[in-house]
Amino acid sequence: MKIGPYTIDNPVFLAPMAGVTDQPFRHICQAMGAGLTTGEMQSSNPEVWDTDKSKSRMDLTNERGIRSVQIAGCEPELLAQAAQFNVENGAQIIDINMGCPAKKVNKKLAGSALLQDPELVQRILRTVVNSVDVPVTLKIRTGWSPENRNGIEIAKIAEGEGIQALAIHGRTRECLFKGEAEYATIAAIKQNVSIPIIANGDITTAAKALTVKDFTGADAIMVGRGAQGNPWLIQEIVHLLRYGKTPAGPQLAEIADTVIQHVKDIHIFYGDQKGYRLARKHVSWYLNHIPDSKSYRRAFNAIEGATGQIDSLVEFFDKLLKEKSS
Repeated sequence: MKIGPYTIDNPVFLAPMAGVTDQPFRHICQAMGAGLTTGEMQSSNPEVWDTDKSKSRMDLTNERGIRSVQIAGCEPELLAQAAQFNVENGAQIIDINMGCPAKKVNKKLAGSALLQDPELVQRILRTVVNSVDVPVTLKIRTGWSPENRNGIEIAKIAEGEGIQALAIHGRTRECLFKGEAEYATIAAIKQNVSIPIIANGDITTAAKALTVKDFTGADAIMVGRGAQGNPWLIQEIVHLLRYGKTPAGPQLAEIADTVIQHVKDIHIFYGDQKGYRLARKHVSWYLNHIPDSKSYRRAFNAIEGATGQIDSLVEFFDKLLKEKSS
């Protein structure tokens, strides 16, 4: 598939997730075959752009692959300014967030709260698309509530205003992340517009990804929480879509190398003092996939310092590898 002038090699995307899809994690997922990775959601409010958090999210230095940046807000002109700023900073695709269900985002009438106001959605999309010379994409939910699934209406507006691709999470804002995602609305949207559609929500296995892609007719699959601690999921989906079979999962040695390198990259990107704190959640997600690691997780979270984290992980995985080989 194509987004504007960009050809996407693999129809498996990494969903933008605040606090998760920073540059170190994007690099890992790109190595696993992700066709497109989008950075963490950035506020369109220029008053917060000088904070450390915003600066790290806007940092496209050493970025690999197509540089896609997501922005959020509710004021058309501020969103346009944010889009222009990021394009000047090297962004090749601008993604607009109208899918985030978080209260702190929705109370500002941003994220999925915007789905209640199609006229404002139209003004935002028109203003942002006209403000930059790069493709603009959009991420939404199926609607505001189960009683108000207006995804088709929003999708038609998006297509009419020049949005180049549309990602849809199979839940409404009211559903948050509860229950199971539904894909019938995504399939209906695909039938009603001609722009590329990316299906998202509860993609936790390669088999599920194939089922959702076939059912919805989507052009691509977007993996979100399923990739936390398991970026190999992306590799498995790519392999299944390409060859018709799921590959064997990663060996323990590969897991060890990936986790340790990921933590090192976090330390480098954020600096040791901030990095070792941020590394804890990623290691916890990895450990969720390693049996009998609960006690080690507690011990790892008590470590204060970057060097101590690396030394501990090396020792932990060395012990596991020796036990496995004995």
